[in-house]
Parts: sequence; C-alpha cells; structure tokens
Amino acid sequence: MGRMSLWDIANPQLRDLVAYEPGKPIEDVARELGLDPTAIIKLASNENPLGPSPKAIEAMREAVAQVHLYPDGGGYRLREAIAGKFGLPMNQVTLGNGSNEIIEFIGHAFLRPGDEIVVAEHAFVVYKLMATLFGAATVEVPDPGFTHDLDAMLAAITPRTREVFIANPNNPTGTLVDQRAIDRFMQRVPDHVIVVFDEAYYEFLDNPPDTLRYVRDGRNVVVLRTFSKIQGLAGTRIGYGLANPELTEILQKTRQPFNANLVAQAGALAGLLDEQHQQRTKRLNDEGRAWLQEQFARMKLEFVPSLANFVLVRVGDGDAVFAALMRRGIIVRAMRGYKLPEWIRVSVGTMEQNRRFIAELEEVLAAAVA
Repeated sequence: MGRMSLWDIANPQLRDLVAYEPGKPIEDVARELGLDPTAIIKLASNENPLGPSPKAIEAMREAVAQVHLYPDGGGYRLREAIAGKFGLPMNQVTLGNGSNEIIEFIGHAFLRPGDEIVVAEHAFVVYKLMATLFGAATVEVPDPGFTHDLDAMLAAITPRTREVFIANPNNPTGTLVDQRAIDRFMQRVPDHVIVVFDEAYYEFLDNPPDTLRYVRDGRNVVVLRTFSKIQGLAGTRIGYGLANPELTEILQKTRQPFNANLVAQAGALAGLLDEQHQQRTKRLNDEGRAWLQEQFARMKLEFVPSLANFVLVRVGDGDAVFAALMRRGIIVRAMRGYKLPEWIRVSVGTMEQNRRFIAELEEVLAAAVA
C-alpha cells in the first residue's frame, strides 16, 4: 500500500496557492552569477535608496541591547504616535508585521470558503494570494489604462463579496484613483463589504486623496500604511492599519501578541518623527521618476506615468530583459506574474543608479534588436 500524501489531508486551497515572488536579493544574484555584490544595484522592490532615517538607525541600535526582552505586545508608544499624527484615537490603530500582515488579519476576520473579494486586474498579487489561503474566490475587474475602475468594481460586488481592495497608488502600475471616484464609490458600497485602501505609497503623493474621513465616519474601511517604502524600513517588516474602533477590535483578535518586533517598533517610532528624511526621500523620488520617464519617452518606450516610487515600462520580452539586466548587475522586476509579460517594473534609485540602469537598458535593447 502506497504512503498517503499529506496533500490529501491538507487544506485543499493550498494546492492552488501560488507563492509570492519577491524581488531577487542582491546576495542571491551575486552567488548565482559570480558577481561582486557591491557592484549590484537592486531596483526591484520599491525600497528607499537613501535607507532609513539616521534617527531610526540610532533608535534601532539602542533597541538591540534589549532584544532579550519581549517587545511591547500592544505597541503602545508607536500606536500612540501614529494615532497622534492622524488625529485618531489609539484604539483605531493596528500594527502589522508589514502592512501585508493586516491583509491577512482582515482575511482571518471576514473570509470563509466560498466568499469573494474584488480587486483590479493589475493590482498587487498578495490580495488574491491571501484570499486563496482562506478558500475565497478573487473577482478581477478590468482596469482600463491600468487605473482601478471603481464603478466596475462596485458593479462586481455580490452578496458573497466580503472585501474590496483599492491600492492607491497601485502597485505595479503607479496609477491613482482620485477623490471624486472614491467618494462616488463610498456613497454606494454596501455595508457587508470591508473596503481596504492600500496606501503603501501615499507619502509620495503631492495631494493624496483623503480616505481617513471614512475611518472617522465609522465606515467599514481599513486604510493600510507601511514603514517599508518612504521610511526605508522594509527589512524590519512594520506597517499599520487604521479603522473604526469596532473593526480594529476585531482585527486585534486575529493578531499574534508580539507581531511587531522590538527593533522595528523603535525604528518606526523614530522614523515617523523625522519629517525631514521623508521630505528628502520624496524630493529624490520626484526628480528620479521624472528623469526615468523622460528617458523612456526619448527611447520611445511605452510606460505608465507613475505617482509612486517605481515606473512600469514596456520593453518587449520582459523576462529576457530582466535576465539580461541581472547579468549586468541590475535587478528589476519582471511582470509576467501580473499578466504583463512585455513589461518590467523599475524602482526609482539614486540618480547615479538611475543613470546606470538606463545606460544598461539601452545596451540590452540594442543587443536584442541586432
């Protein structure tokens, strides 16, 4: 008698689960291709090329001496600072091991097998991944011009819909849904649906839409923010969700007691208070993004005008260009997983990194034509 496969008793939805593919780490590329790690630049994961605030680094150094102690399980000081920044009470803030974890909390709280979530066709893949984990179906709504079509997303809601995800600006397209479209959507969305505004890149916007008004109004809304992007703390995995008190209370019940670690909390608190570092990052990003888009226009490459810290650009064979750039020590993101096989996504780096990327891209594309 053959040995029973554990898959026969595992949760059936795990068979269909496609693991998230992160941007390749520098160490992996150096090892695989025999390259000098110091000569590799990573423009794959929308990280902050300036690194974290020096104040955050200092706070984390001090916190390291305390790592034999458990962190504050309630994250009191950090939650208090976040609440203060947005003029909300502390009981409306949930900390996550990255804002991704809060997407999981929302799934634990509201998704059962057979439920549905609604997303835009070219939105962040983690929404679908999390829904699959809980046995829920993902309804993907076309996004003309790579921008969320909120009217069409509203029309896709059924009695089985539990969550709608609106990534704003959206990853990987960098596009934004404006306040008018959001307000129209929120006027009509039924109460049985949790609306999740994923705002990982909102600090890069000049005039961000106000979604917190719906949190203050007590609507069934979660606004996700992160310390991974403008704060440069991606490696510490820290993010947060803002929601009404009852919704926050439900999410807190799904959370592991020490999900936000001690070093991350210290770094995030110091970084949150360093407005100057955030402004420097935004200026560098504005300048670099504008320059990259000018270069793509000059090279006659189609791109999606972005409001985030990355640009989606059409290069022909995305996988081949990704591989060729990697051999030259530049890591970008191939987009086949987003059903965009002709595109790559490049994060905005320092101007020196941006220039090197464009120079190498021109050579790679010229070699492909030759």
